[in-house]
Amino acid sequence: MTKAVTLIELSKMIDHSLLHPTMTDDEIVEGCEISKKFNVATACIKPYCIPMVMELLSGSDVGVCSVIAFPHGNSTIAVKVMETKEALLAGAAEIDMVVNIGKVKGGAWDYVSEEIKNINTIVTEKGGILKVIFENDYLVEDQIIRLCEICSDHQVAFVKTSSGYGFVKQANGKYDYEGATDNHLKIMRDHTSSSVQIKAAGGIRTLDDVLRVRALGVTRIGATATENILGEARRRGIK
Repeated sequence: MTKAVTLIELSKMIDHSLLHPTMTDDEIVEGCEISKKFNVATACIKPYCIPMVMELLSGSDVGVCSVIAFPHGNSTIAVKVMETKEALLAGAAEIDMVVNIGKVKGGAWDYVSEEIKNINTIVTEKGGILKVIFENDYLVEDQIIRLCEICSDHQVAFVKTSSGYGFVKQANGKYDYEGATDNHLKIMRDHTSSSVQIKAAGGIRTLDDVLRVRALGVTRIGATATENILGEARRRGIK
């Protein structure tokens, strides 16, 4: 029998995403109000606005999550380290860092491992949580598995499917992405240690989406559709 889920369990699965490059400060303020209203896990934000968001969320049970090298992951390790240190110093408790995707695709596993190790060490020393963004749309299964193994070796808190901005050119010439697919989530759960949690991001827009990925072992999601997801939960009588 499947255990019934509560509203607070659902809300605390959500990192409310405020990452679109065109978002204004006013829109971020509005997003923080939504984050507080629904008591989500974190507001996931761009690094420059950490001080503002810290003030906006003060007194609430909503954490602050900052992205690093977002969304393409191409910064040097030194720059990622510096950006991480600044985000932690500004007050972020959770860090979502994009791996160097080109290095992953090129099989430069020593480099990738060193990058993840360096960032994770800095984050954990400050008592924070690191989520490593793979950008699965760009990767093949073997690359996803190897990343899972590296993240398990370094005992990161979370592995994450996508940034939500990993657009791939399709056969029709347009750009699109799949985001968090069931197949990739199963691979990530099967190939990470039990201590590593899974964050699904990209395409999680409905309550049914959340319940589906939760059943696959996902404990956190990145979402812009927080109001729709939790509003639907309330309408269905989830308390």
